[in-house]
Amino acid sequence: MKSHHCLHVLFWTILLSSTLVSCASAQTEAISLASFTENYVEVSICLERNSAGNYVLSATFTPPNGYHLYSKDIPVTGIDGLGRPTLLELPPESLMKTSGPLLENVEAQVPDFGSRELLVYPPGAVTLSLPVELPVSNGWIEDELEVTYMACSAGQCKPPVVAKRVLVPIPGVDILDD
Repeated sequence: MKSHHCLHVLFWTILLSSTLVSCASAQTEAISLASFTENYVEVSICLERNSAGNYVLSATFTPPNGYHLYSKDIPVTGIDGLGRPTLLELPPESLMKTSGPLLENVEAQVPDFGSRELLVYPPGAVTLSLPVELPVSNGWIEDELEVTYMACSAGQCKPPVVAKRVLVPIPGVDILDD
């Protein structure tokens, strides 16, 4: 059993140390944590350290050409049933802790349709960044986060993804601070 645990830790260490990549929004190198496509939207999640030395989870949501995503600031149920917010969140049992507000790389706008509260991002990719505190550990830990989004065009919406749990390996703060 102990050797199985050691192999698991070794696997994650090798895998993650080999996945240092630059995320779409990153100015510095970042660790790629997860990527997937669901309901035609590509999602890429990474961990980076900002210029102040703080850790930031970033998720880039890339809808199909001609589709937009909805603002992080609309209600989870949308406005009058329309849309779903684009979110990157930590569930209550997460080992990471939020240390600041969720930020977006583009400004949401009022569309030509719907109510004034229904804010949308321009068509194309959107990156959300969430400042986090990593757990104290000298190893890699499996943790979860949640993403929510919905992509729509002028004539069609893809089904929403709401509070999808994503399993990610995260480094303990002691690994990165050494």
